[in-house]
Amino acid sequence: MKISQTIRERRTIKEFNGKPLDPSIIMKLLNDAIWAPFHSRKEPWSFIMFTGDGRKKFAEAIALTYSEEMRQRWGKWAMHQYCELMQVHLLVVFDADPRQKYWEDAFAATAALIQNLQLLAWEQGIGVVWKTNECNWDPAFHRAVGLHAGQRIAGVLHFGYFDRIPKPRKRQTIEQLLTHIDS
Repeated sequence: MKISQTIRERRTIKEFNGKPLDPSIIMKLLNDAIWAPFHSRKEPWSFIMFTGDGRKKFAEAIALTYSEEMRQRWGKWAMHQYCELMQVHLLVVFDADPRQKYWEDAFAATAALIQNLQLLAWEQGIGVVWKTNECNWDPAFHRAVGLHAGQRIAGVLHFGYFDRIPKPRKRQTIEQLLTHIDS
């Protein structure tokens, strides 16, 4: 598949079918995705992966961020999603430098890596949803998943196989988005 075709056809998958996904496949995808560009002397990213029974630990960490009302309303549904349908949860983490330029460089590079990972997964028929929910900033969630001081979450990625491809969202044309200055 041409990369332009993969970029245009990739979709965010939110409905997974629970078919087992070997974590070694995610490791292979990560080994390719880390070739994203970065501005510092070392890669700014690291990862925390939850698979198998580890998915329950992830789901319990998410539940720490829920209000009692949310737990009552969504708890069983979330456990089913996180522990049965979604096969891998990946926290993509970066070192948050207090200097804004370095923080932004690290975040941008990590976002590029996430896009690489989504495209590589799509080529293998694996769906991904990239989440930036409130848990990304919740200290209780950070402690529960083993985040270290000075680390930030660029995204929580959920992986799995799927049965249905969502329709594409309408995009603006480049002519609507581009300001072209030629003199």
